[in-house]
Amino acid sequence: MRILFLGDVVGRDARDAVNAQVKDLRTKYKLDAIIVNCENAAHGFGVTAQICDDFYKAGVDCLTTGNHIWDQREIIAYIEKDARLLRPMNYPEGTPGRGHYIIQTPRGEKILVANLMARLFMDAMDDPFAAANKLCNAHRLGKDVNAIFLDFHGEASSEKMAMGFYLDGRASFVVGTHTHVPSADARILPKGTGYMTDAGMCGCYDSVIGMDPQLAVNRFVRKVPGEKLFPVSGPVTLSGVMIEVDGKTGLCTKVDAFRSGGKLSQSIPQAV
Repeated sequence: MRILFLGDVVGRDARDAVNAQVKDLRTKYKLDAIIVNCENAAHGFGVTAQICDDFYKAGVDCLTTGNHIWDQREIIAYIEKDARLLRPMNYPEGTPGRGHYIIQTPRGEKILVANLMARLFMDAMDDPFAAANKLCNAHRLGKDVNAIFLDFHGEASSEKMAMGFYLDGRASFVVGTHTHVPSADARILPKGTGYMTDAGMCGCYDSVIGMDPQLAVNRFVRKVPGEKLFPVSGPVTLSGVMIEVDGKTGLCTKVDAFRSGGKLSQSIPQAV
């Protein structure tokens, strides 16, 4: 199985670029699933029902999020109706929405997509490691599902790495999101789980994590509240990771960082 994951989509230019390329990417790489983190898609803050619908129409199979999931108030009611839009599953019991979804491929394979949020330098959440353990015990890799893909949304690289090793051999792939900066450590861990500390963002990198750089600088220099941050317009880099998974064992067999367009160095896997 081949899966493409694209990191945090920041603003209109980024989501337009993703939607314009998804179908061609699926054909070029014979992808079985395309997963996108959409938590910054609505002008940098949250996501709306219409934006979700646009992603699905373009060919995205599942959407993950993180700490900005509730920034657009309309999503609180909408998320209950949309099984493909995930919020971190370690939110407290009773929080609207769900934290995992099973993609059924045309060949009948099951790809479990899960979303968790880290705790270091983040909002207080239920234990993500306990939640991951419970999920993997209920959905055994290579038996109940053909693949398990986890978007672990968090600030600290150490916590993300710990999750990768915690699930090594029990998940197909663990990828970090939230920092908007792609890491250079995409690899397969000793027991067969693929890993990358952060997928980076889909957006313009002539920015501060996708936002207007001068406004961001002002916040650090002046230390007073100022104008609300907003995404910059400019050349978009699609940043993420492409993986291959053994459909029988559920373990990762290949990992390629994916960066296309914009200002960053390109990392474009060979077409299938």
